[in-house]
Amino acid sequence: ADKSNNRVMKWTPGASSGSVVAGGNGEGTNNNQLSSPRGVFVDSSGNVYVGDSNNNRIMKWASGATSGILVAGGNGEGSNLNQLGSPMGIHLDSSNNIYIADNSSNPRIMKWEPDASVGTIVAGGNGQGSGNNQLNGLIGFDVHLDSSGNIYISDTGNYRIMKWEPDATSGTVFALNQEKARYIHIDLLDNIYISESNSHRVTKWTPGSTSGTSVVAFSHPTGIFVDNSGNIYVSDYLNNRIQKLQIS
Repeated sequence: ADKSNNRVMKWTPGASSGSVVAGGNGEGTNNNQLSSPRGVFVDSSGNVYVGDSNNNRIMKWASGATSGILVAGGNGEGSNLNQLGSPMGIHLDSSNNIYIADNSSNPRIMKWEPDASVGTIVAGGNGQGSGNNQLNGLIGFDVHLDSSGNIYISDTGNYRIMKWEPDATSGTVFALNQEKARYIHIDLLDNIYISESNSHRVTKWTPGSTSGTSVVAFSHPTGIFVDNSGNIYVSDYLNNRIQKLQIS
């Protein structure tokens, strides 16, 4: 997600330059435009889902499309069930339900079913705060699901990672005192990777562990992704680049 250029870029393996797959037509509200895109998720069909942050909406760009379609939000900034506020992290489950980190004044995780016109609150939504039923999204947060459907949230403003079980009304603290834990990723084995921006590192938490281990250092890392081979891709923010840590 190339935020300042209002576009999403795709780099094929071994390429020396990328190609625009969403946006890139100036900042705006048209369906072929984006405004400060943040979260990105690509499904198995190559559809690109983008957190169009400043436009308070989620856009879906089919593979090869020149414009996107609205799939969530787009009704102005707010906390009604048909609204979003500066959405950031996105995750799709196997049924194509969209989970959205809604970074509004009422921070929450929203679930939008396919073709729905409104979403449902699955975590947070009880005002901004540090209670176990609350989130603090002043800076931004991310969301991922494990194989059991538990939701893991990078609750950045509270310096913690929260775990919400399906249908729960409050979460439990999974990891505390994470220094600006901006993004998380869960691999196929349910290992959880956390990018700690202020600590300039990525940590790995194995299932059932009570602490993480540092796996690599960066300069203010943000976005993170782990492929099926265990290779780690990190947005090395202050160095303006994407780094790959290859696992031998």
